[in-house]
Amino acid sequence: MSNNFVLPTPPLPLTPAEEEKLRGRLTGFKTGYDEGYLRGRLAILHGRPEEPLPVRDIHVMYVASGKGYPYSPLDEAAVAALQKLTTRVTVTDVRQNLVELAGADHPDLVIVLDGMDLPLEQINVLRGSGIRTAIWLTDDPYYTDFTLKIVLHYDYVFTLERNCIDFYKGLGCQQVHYLPFGVHREHYHPTTTRSPIQRDISFIGSAYWNRVNFFREILPDLMQYNTVINGIWWDRLPEAPQYGERIEIGKWMSPQETALAYSGSKIVINLHRSHIDEDVNNNSLGIKAVSPNPRTFEIAASGTLQLCDARDDMGNFYKPGEEIETFASPKEMMDKIRFYLTHEEERQEIVLRAYERTLKEHTYTKRLNQLLTIIYG
Repeated sequence: MSNNFVLPTPPLPLTPAEEEKLRGRLTGFKTGYDEGYLRGRLAILHGRPEEPLPVRDIHVMYVASGKGYPYSPLDEAAVAALQKLTTRVTVTDVRQNLVELAGADHPDLVIVLDGMDLPLEQINVLRGSGIRTAIWLTDDPYYTDFTLKIVLHYDYVFTLERNCIDFYKGLGCQQVHYLPFGVHREHYHPTTTRSPIQRDISFIGSAYWNRVNFFREILPDLMQYNTVINGIWWDRLPEAPQYGERIEIGKWMSPQETALAYSGSKIVINLHRSHIDEDVNNNSLGIKAVSPNPRTFEIAASGTLQLCDARDDMGNFYKPGEEIETFASPKEMMDKIRFYLTHEEERQEIVLRAYERTLKEHTYTKRLNQLLTIIYG
């Protein structure tokens, strides 16, 4: 890809002050041209309709987690996909009496998101009445001490962590399938006009201790750029007060706010949480996480370059070096930041390839179609 922008040759002679002023103007023209070119290409891809998928003549009861934000956007995405893929969807949550609802509405399939707070006897009654049941686990492997107690109550178990498949099968589950989350295009998409946010680097996420320790090592170098960190618990970072509003503390961002920040950033860092964290995890077996988190797909769908810590299963979703960039250390991350902030064409090539693949393969419509295909063939 080449945007064929050529800086004009300035007239000579110029004073040093005139040269500096002209150089600044030309750099501004080039930056604006590059951004316009990228957003134009993204707009073309964004305008393409999603591949049509078969509509199954089934009635699905979808059971939301009932936990509110940040789970509610996942519910919105799943429901929107199911409404495209089935003839009828009934939406409820774990606080309702599913047995009574099923007795009145007669669903063919009950899909439960998370399911941590759902009374298991209700699932047992539904299964006993011949209704198929499925659970889509949202936080594997971080809470497997809890999920191991509920998975055997379902006909189908879907997990977003590849390393949990054998774990659940070992418990006696007959139908365990790998189904990572995806992206809901109504939530995450590029800003196709000039972005109101202009950042070099963004990180959005909670301050788990592995993230705090990682960033502390390179924070002075990282913050030399126009870098902004958003999320909860960043008061754990002792240096945070030095950077004022550039390190935001204690705020959950909506998907729309997050997508806007992603799209207005040249680079977005994706640093996964650790499977070992005694403060917040309930993973006493220490099951290692190797699969990409939902942010992997959300960042790619927002039209920006993603720098992600290397995970074993990443290559099954994006090609490192072509559709995503990975790092194994803080130093490698900083080296790649320096490279891509000075090599705009290479950055844009990766952005466009990642966005195109995301639209083709990693939407919630594709994920829910995969779930229904597993159950119904």
